Amino acid sequence: MFGGHFYHEKTRRAVAIFGKLFNNLYVIRKNSDTGASTSQVKVPLAYAPKSKYLSRIRENPDLNNDTKVAIKLPRMSFEITSLSYDGSRQVSKVNKFTRYGNTVNDRNKFFTGVPYVISFQLNLYTKTQDDALQLVEQILPTFNPQYSITLKPFSEYSDILEDIPIAITGVTFTDDFEGEIGQRRTIIYTLDFEMKIRYYGAINTGPIVRDVRAKIFDIGSGLNDSDLRLETIQLQPNPTTLNILGDSDFGFTRTDYGADSDASW
Repeated sequence: MFGGHFYHEKTRRAVAIFGKLFNNLYVIRKNSDTGASTSQVKVPLAYAPKSKYLSRIRENPDLNNDTKVAIKLPRMSFEITSLSYDGSRQVSKVNKFTRYGNTVNDRNKFFTGVPYVISFQLNLYTKTQDDALQLVEQILPTFNPQYSITLKPFSEYSDILEDIPIAITGVTFTDDFEGEIGQRRTIIYTLDFEMKIRYYGAINTGPIVRDVRAKIFDIGSGLNDSDLRLETIQLQPNPTTLNILGDSDFGFTRTDYGADSDASW
C-alpha cells in the first residue's frame, strides 16, 4: 500500500544529536579549605530509561555488606518519552524539493516534511548536591529557552539544511536522603526537552517537462457559439538536453502558432 522502502534515519539522527549536546560535561571537586581543584570527572552519558539506572543503583544499597561494585556516580542517561504530531508547523502539503536525477531525462523530488515533536528526558544522577548543581548550571544557560542546531536531513543532498530547535520544558529533582546512615544517597535531576523535527517521505523520480503548450481561445466567437482558437504558444528549453530545474538560468525557445496553423494540437 505504501510503496517501496525508504529510510532517512531521522529519529536515529535526532537521538545522536541530542546525546551529543551533553557528552562533554565535567564535575570538578575542590578542596574545602583552599578551594583548589583536586579532581575532574567527565560524566558518562548513555541512552537508557531512568528505571534501569535506579534499580541498578539501589541493587545493593548497604555500603557495609555490599559484595558487588556499585555504579559510579555522577552519571547521566536520556531517553525518548513521546512522539507527537505538531499541527502548528504544518505547511502546504504540495510544497516540494527538486534535485537532479540520475539521467538528464528525469529528476528527483520529495514533498515537504511532516512536523513532529520528539520529547526527551535527561536524568542526572549524583551523590552530592554540588555535583548535581554543577551539571545543571552547565546545561540551563544554553537553552533560553531553546537551542537550535542545523541538520542535513538527506545524506544524498548536502545542500539541503534543516534547523532543529530544542527547547527545555521543565526541571525537577528528587533526593532519597532519608534512610539509615549506611544507605547510599542518590540525587536525581530530571530535565525535559522537546525537539521539533520533520519526517520526509520517499524520494520519487519523475520525467522532466520539456514541452509546454498553451492554447488561446476566443470564447464563444465561433460558429454556434463555439470557441475560436487564436494561437498556440509552445515553450521548450534551449538546449533541450539540459537537466531542467527551477533555478536554472538557461533560455527557452518560444514558438507561436496562429489560428491558421495546421498543427493538430
